[in-house]
Amino acid sequence: MEYRQLGDSGLLVSVLALGTMTFGGTDVFGHVGTTNVAGARRQVDMCLDAGINLIDTANMYSSGAAEEILGKALNGRRDRVVLSSKVRLPMGDGPNDEGLSRQHILNQIDASLRRLDTDYLDIYHVHQWDGLTPLEETMQTLDGLVAAGKVRYLGVSNFSGWQLMKALCVADAHGYQRFVSNQIYYSLESRDAEYELVPLSVDQGLGILVWSPLAGGLLSGKYRRDRQPENGRLLTEWSEPPVRDENKLYDTIDVVVEVAADRGASPAQVALAYLLTKPAVAAVIVGARRDEQLADNLGAAELSLTPEEVDRLDRVSAPDLIYPHWHQANLVSSRFGEADLALHRPAR
Repeated sequence: MEYRQLGDSGLLVSVLALGTMTFGGTDVFGHVGTTNVAGARRQVDMCLDAGINLIDTANMYSSGAAEEILGKALNGRRDRVVLSSKVRLPMGDGPNDEGLSRQHILNQIDASLRRLDTDYLDIYHVHQWDGLTPLEETMQTLDGLVAAGKVRYLGVSNFSGWQLMKALCVADAHGYQRFVSNQIYYSLESRDAEYELVPLSVDQGLGILVWSPLAGGLLSGKYRRDRQPENGRLLTEWSEPPVRDENKLYDTIDVVVEVAADRGASPAQVALAYLLTKPAVAAVIVGARRDEQLADNLGAAELSLTPEEVDRLDRVSAPDLIYPHWHQANLVSSRFGEADLALHRPAR
């Protein structure tokens, strides 16, 4: 297993991480998975045996049940993992049961620690943007959690570029702890993150943690132009991630399958290994309904794609250049830096 530095922090994380959205199965999460405590222990065992040290969860997964199950699965080996959880999304029906206010964050950190049966989180991510709470309030509260020893590092997830940059500026202006990780959706199905979030992470020293690297299973090889799995959803019903260009998706899947066949690997392993070649990516988060799926995903850590294979995948999945990126590509590409090149690759 390879370990990478998480952004500009001193924390090392495995390039594959275990995601726990499949733990529990309460409410809408039953469509994702229903892993119980015994199943969670098996998956944690598999990951620790493979060298994975990062496990990611969230307070809102199955309304807290995922954290409870993970806490039980980690009993006696908490110190072997880098444990990440999140705060922001609704945890009740009250007016203060969501957001990034001081009230909500302080309530939720204690609830998460209790469910996870631990005294601290290694990484605490804000799960989404809150346009009502001043960033000074949010960042000061998070800084206090680090000072109190309840949290060791701070992360962000699902912010836009301007929102994230503003949060970092507020932290810098007041001397608060900065975010060191940026957890984002990023896959061969959609490389939207390369417009702003990947370049920003390169420039500001944030390590990228990728959620849904297989695009909700679309890149697993089960979905093809001429067939879909019997238990799969129609693309027109797929809401996260949304499929905006079905032909481009299938063109991409075709190349993924061809590369996999040439390498004796699975399509899922190719899709995961591809992301590990991208700038600032520290780890991709994998989760599975079945142990067999997890075992297959773990094989991606042993797959190293050639520059030619990455080039093929780059070309077929390349995002359109939106403004101002096409304008910059036409006029100022001779002075692009490393952050710019996260979008403007030679493959273009």
